[in-house]
Amino acid sequence: MSQPRDDRQDDLFGPRLEEIINLRHPLVRLGRRSIGSSWPTLRFGLSRRAGQPPLPTRLIAGLLILKHMHNLSDEALCDRWVENPYFQYFCGEAVFQHAHRLTARR
Repeated sequence: MSQPRDDRQDDLFGPRLEEIINLRHPLVRLGRRSIGSSWPTLRFGLSRRAGQPPLPTRLIAGLLILKHMHNLSDEALCDRWVENPYFQYFCGEAVFQHAHRLTARR
């Protein structure tokens, strides 16, 4: 069973998602079952060129699954991801994020 990514050092005092969500929620159970440790951690299109490191594979896979499950546009998906702790947990976050990763990285 896969555990969400643990970036507590980035947000040391942020609430841990496991403390504020229902661990029996369908997205939590689906995330543990389908995006578990059996998923390869392949890095697609990686090169040694300068630039920002790629986003985690689990985040990208989770966002694509959520987008198609809920028939969301890219903008709507980003808005809902910031508001929904279950979306964040499904995508591998361990600590609640107040902004999506693209904004947080700038």
